Amino acid sequence: MTEEKLRALLDSMSLEEKVGQMVQVTGAFLEEDAVITGPAADAGLELSDCRLAGSILGIAGADRLKRIQERYMEEHPHHIPLLMMADVIHGYRTVFPIPLALGASFQPELVEKAMGMAAEEAASAGLHVTFSPMTDLVRDPRWGRVLESFGESPWLDSRMAEAYVRGYQGADGDLSRPGRMSACDKHFVGYGAPVAGREYNHAELSEHTVREFHLPPKIAAIKAGTACVMPAFQSLNGEPCTASEKIVRKLLRDELGFEGVTISDWSAVGELVAQGAAADTREAAKLAIEAGIDIDMMSVCYARELKGLVESGEVEERLVDEAVWRILTLKNRLGLFEDPFHGSGTEAEKKTVLCQEHRDFARKMVAESVILLKNEDSVLPLSREKKTAFIGPYVDSTDTCGSWAIFQNREDTVTLRRGVAEGGYGENALFCHGCDVLENTRVLGFGVEEVFGQREDRDELVKQALKAAEEADAVVMALGEHTLQSGEAASRGDITLPAQQMELLRQVSRVNSNVITVVYSGRPLDLREVSACSKAVLAVFLPGTMGGAGIADVLFGAASPGGRVSMSFPWSAAQIPVYHNDYSTGRPYDPAGAEQKFVSRYLDMPNSPLYPFGYGLTYGSFRYSSVTLSAETMKAGEVLTAAVTVTNEGTAAAKETVQLYLHDEKATTVRPRRELKGVKCLYLQPGESGEAVFRITEEMLKIWDRDMNFLAEPGTFTVYIGSDSRTENGAGFRYEG
Repeated sequence: MTEEKLRALLDSMSLEEKVGQMVQVTGAFLEEDAVITGPAADAGLELSDCRLAGSILGIAGADRLKRIQERYMEEHPHHIPLLMMADVIHGYRTVFPIPLALGASFQPELVEKAMGMAAEEAASAGLHVTFSPMTDLVRDPRWGRVLESFGESPWLDSRMAEAYVRGYQGADGDLSRPGRMSACDKHFVGYGAPVAGREYNHAELSEHTVREFHLPPKIAAIKAGTACVMPAFQSLNGEPCTASEKIVRKLLRDELGFEGVTISDWSAVGELVAQGAAADTREAAKLAIEAGIDIDMMSVCYARELKGLVESGEVEERLVDEAVWRILTLKNRLGLFEDPFHGSGTEAEKKTVLCQEHRDFARKMVAESVILLKNEDSVLPLSREKKTAFIGPYVDSTDTCGSWAIFQNREDTVTLRRGVAEGGYGENALFCHGCDVLENTRVLGFGVEEVFGQREDRDELVKQALKAAEEADAVVMALGEHTLQSGEAASRGDITLPAQQMELLRQVSRVNSNVITVVYSGRPLDLREVSACSKAVLAVFLPGTMGGAGIADVLFGAASPGGRVSMSFPWSAAQIPVYHNDYSTGRPYDPAGAEQKFVSRYLDMPNSPLYPFGYGLTYGSFRYSSVTLSAETMKAGEVLTAAVTVTNEGTAAAKETVQLYLHDEKATTVRPRRELKGVKCLYLQPGESGEAVFRITEEMLKIWDRDMNFLAEPGTFTVYIGSDSRTENGAGFRYEG
């Protein structure tokens, strides 16, 4: 539709129709014989509130959504199509590893390809918009939603944000093409820093911290063209983001130039009342529209109050018109006025969903994202000829896709047992359950409740596991959190493995010294004791549909582990937050120095994490040359190059993730000790060398100064290039401005 016709459509709409476009409800309420129950009933919604709703969320399926679209358009006064939205976070039916794991791949080009496949599947099933990516920078693994983020580095998070947006929307941003979806960047801003790591808690962040660490991934998503942005649930420095003109209109729209659709989080507008920001739903609607919220997701505020607010003169109708124009523009960009079904259909769905190409690539992404944290005596890779016992609740678990994989079917998931057998690795393998994931625990999820008691055959299971461990040359312990112990509303104060799993690991390690522990989780865990009981530790997070196949490939050496730590694994939860890009202090602690009292340190634990950012082992052994720079000085507008030569001195081919860090030695504001600024992945055969060359631009040197100006200050910089954030392989240059 031309812009002229779209404008004419807007001008012809009644106020009631316009407000309807700004309301979003769950899809089930626009189906025939709909009944309002559950969360919708809790929100106070009635069928009359949903009649003209311009978008729906939470359901999928080409035939199902086609029926809803046809019925809705037939009954709508202007026959405007619905927007179909859902949480496709890391895959539709072919589920890739969780975003935290994808971040650990350090390979945005592969992540872009994976999200392109996710968009193809979801679009074939009738969806138009996904509530993804979540580009919230994270530093506290107690917070359950770290599984949706990419980690603690603004630079890495920014590259992954771009990859996600391009994957969903296409590199050219043409949303009308079949197989494309609109991205929705979330949550704007500071949502990844809830006080104490507790879900939905407020955030307290200085403007400098917001701009230095939390805004860069948001800016990257906006520059990549994300069509939607979701303001955060929480209050930032005492001001609810959903009601903040400063955050939404001034920062997001005026300063950053975002012109797309803003959508509230689930019931966030209505929750302004509970937050104490609004006296009632009428005031909540007024605050939200004035702040710049275009779509009210799952609350009664816009549906019940907005029309009256405009008619009484309390809200200017131009604010409604601006919001509806953005919504109609998105529908037009998606081509819905020409094809309300956006190329979806039963045949497209059958051809695309869970196709072999997608499953094969998901298997590859598992190997690229799992992190080898320890490999003492080179116990990995395993030999097919030797007897290996696979023990633990995740040996046969199909619940490895994560709590946000809402369209998965568990029967599609390749278990570890299946991965070993189907990969041809199982000739000398034994398999034992050992114990359940949890014991005497009740776990709640999205409409799911699981209750774990104490099994009557518990002692017999342990006895079988110990017998298998005694007979085996090596033992793979498949342990981890329950899926519903991470994700939204799953904050944890104790981030260790469940007690009965740890007890099983202790007992197995006493009868077999060659223990390899494979840890499934949605967050970095405290793995001190796991590491002490194991010769090798592999962090696989929640690996998705092809998890068992990809993990088996790594365990038996068909693939080298490719992941690196994207969010530091703490030595203890008491250290949290612990991260690589912290600021220098005037009294730094030198762990290699003599005993020191009046320095920044703990008395009872190290300052550093157990496994730091960027860390990860492979089956290769890599030697780095010294860093060479193209010049010792750099002027404004110039580009300096930094290079190293990397040699694989091991006996296996492997990927080495070469990382560039910068440190500004002196500035008007205190600088992080290390800032990731570049990554190069080298695939090297045994004995092969490769060169990693990085461009250092003036933009990479810019900081927020004490007056909140973003600029590059003259001074000395150190370039570090190595295998993780601890590297001391560096060289210096001076920026002269």
